[in-house]
Amino acid sequence: MAVLAIAAQSVVAQYRVSGFVLDAEKNPLPGATVRVAGVEKSGVVADVNGEYSLTLPDNVAHTLVFSFIGYKNAKIEVSPEKRTGIDAVLVHDNRSLDMVVVTGTRTPKLLKEAPIVTRVISSDDIKRADATHIGDLLQSELPGVEFSYSMNQQTALDMSGFGGNSVLFLVDGERIAGETLDNVDYTRLGLDNVERVEIVKGAASSLYGSNAVGGVVNIISGEAVKPWSLNVNARHGAHGEQRYGASLGLKGKLLNSVTNFQYTTIDAIDLSKGTDNSDVGDYSTVYAYTTYNIKERLRFNISDKLKLTARAGYFFREREPSNNYKERYRSVSGGLKGNYDISEKGKLEIAYLFDQYDKSDYVVSSERDIRDYSNVQHSMRALYNHAFAGNNILTVGGDFMRDYLMSYQFADGGSHTQRSADAFAQFDYNPTKRINLIAGARFDYFSSADIYRLSPKLNFMYKLGNASIRAGYSAGFRAPTLKERYMNFDMASIFMIYGNEELKAEHSHNLSLSGEVSRGDYNATLTGFCNFVNNRITTAWNQTLSGQKYMNMERVRVNGIDANISAKYDFGIEWRASYAYTKEHVKKGSPQLSSTRPHTATAYVAYHFDRRNYELNISLTGRYLSKVTADEYKSLTSYDETEKKTYPGYSIWKLGITQRFCRGISVVFAVDNLFDYTPDYYYSNSPATTGIACSLGVSLDIDEWFKKK
Repeated sequence: MAVLAIAAQSVVAQYRVSGFVLDAEKNPLPGATVRVAGVEKSGVVADVNGEYSLTLPDNVAHTLVFSFIGYKNAKIEVSPEKRTGIDAVLVHDNRSLDMVVVTGTRTPKLLKEAPIVTRVISSDDIKRADATHIGDLLQSELPGVEFSYSMNQQTALDMSGFGGNSVLFLVDGERIAGETLDNVDYTRLGLDNVERVEIVKGAASSLYGSNAVGGVVNIISGEAVKPWSLNVNARHGAHGEQRYGASLGLKGKLLNSVTNFQYTTIDAIDLSKGTDNSDVGDYSTVYAYTTYNIKERLRFNISDKLKLTARAGYFFREREPSNNYKERYRSVSGGLKGNYDISEKGKLEIAYLFDQYDKSDYVVSSERDIRDYSNVQHSMRALYNHAFAGNNILTVGGDFMRDYLMSYQFADGGSHTQRSADAFAQFDYNPTKRINLIAGARFDYFSSADIYRLSPKLNFMYKLGNASIRAGYSAGFRAPTLKERYMNFDMASIFMIYGNEELKAEHSHNLSLSGEVSRGDYNATLTGFCNFVNNRITTAWNQTLSGQKYMNMERVRVNGIDANISAKYDFGIEWRASYAYTKEHVKKGSPQLSSTRPHTATAYVAYHFDRRNYELNISLTGRYLSKVTADEYKSLTSYDETEKKTYPGYSIWKLGITQRFCRGISVVFAVDNLFDYTPDYYYSNSPATTGIACSLGVSLDIDEWFKKK
């Protein structure tokens, strides 16, 4: 009887509290954690509706702590008299180091816990930038990034001394097909329905293989968060720029679907307009273009342990270089991925992806559409993660890809096929709360060149209070492409460009050291890096062939510093400043010279006001690129004589004002090139701007119209 009395008294001393965990728009936050402050092992997780129920240990007042990744924590006092209807509303934390990232380790990891320096551009950053595709976003948000024009106004990337063929672009961790002059089609990578963009600078071939010599840019898609949502939006800007989009989201217990459509168009830009000088630069007109982009992402929750994600997309772009013909670019993609939780510690992922990217020339007079380029990739991947005691994780996996390329740059418009396979392993070791060590390696094989390559990495992180130190070594690797091996192309009847079947693979050694401090409203990071790149592939004049030929060059060294400091205050002000110094060391007489700008910077300051049915955000963003003096060859047939050429520096600033009203109505007004910068001479590395450019956009969340007030 005494035992029963004690047990009954214990039950009486307890009480239960319940409620919901919601975001600022009153949407549920499933998976949010609720715990009792000061009581160990007291936490529960909110269900799919954001609802929770928690038993408190004794009959006194307690403090509940509500947390969810990407949001600020909330605290609520509860008592036996206040135990029901305890609803917590969490707000976004744009500075949050509790954001989950996956690119650097291929396993979900808090940003503050990742031993590999990762820059994250959040969905709020993307909305504020009002960028159309990934190229617009990166150059406005990251120092050390410059997009310029190469031949025929094709876009080329320079990211901290590495070109587009050395930076791997991914969509949800998957490669994309197609390239032009060593760069992917950046306009294809739209920013509608993007949850975040993760950027890892430095070699990452131990996880991602070929092309990840200079870094990885991973575009992470979003999922539907409401039972249903429908957004339509439009923007009009200078030079006849128009952008229209729509997004439909559906969320149920078994299904999550997001469908996106975007259409963009812009007229040709006459750079000589308003000037008396007919010789305004290397080019005087920027070509007009039009794009269509349709995407679908569908997830099936087969069970608590098994989820299937299907994706499909169609992209079309048309440029108008002349009145006689138009250039057309198309891609069709589709894939299926399965995630199976074998146990609490073991997780398996299996994926298949198809991607086809085609180019054609449309002849206006004859109405003929002549396809002369097609890149088709079939890829399969298996990935397994196993967690051990102490949050140590073993990751193993492998990929297989069939790569087919038909190109006008091959003899007689022929085609070639290559198969590649790899296996990789990584161990994430956490001996203490302060120390994290990651070691991994990847073995790649490419059939066309019969190339084998092992790419190791080792990363270390030490945490002390609000400070962290990160250090790492990683190997980079890039196999010669089918184009580089088999090209046989007549360059406008001026000279030929030949492939080289004897090319060796590029490989690099990347060393980095980083320090980070977070205190109160402030966060600061400083990173130093050094890359040693061997056998970089480029073209050089071949006297015997009387033309250009692909070849490997001597070692190139790229070193530099990245610095970032940011702050966000509770009264609505936030700011960020970033700086990058890059130095590319190329041996004199090599068939490649550096034109990387040594100093670049970005800045951002904003004020945010949010009261009930009205939200205001005013932001000012800017980017600065220093001048660069480069050695350029006087002749295509000789690498002995060079001349110096200086490209001037410049800065571009953008003012954005976003207002959000009740019922999901948003209006965005932007003034780009706020201080009216115009180049004296337009060349490949200058911005194609004619001065101040304004735009006005409207976004409507139709689902908000049907909510009860």
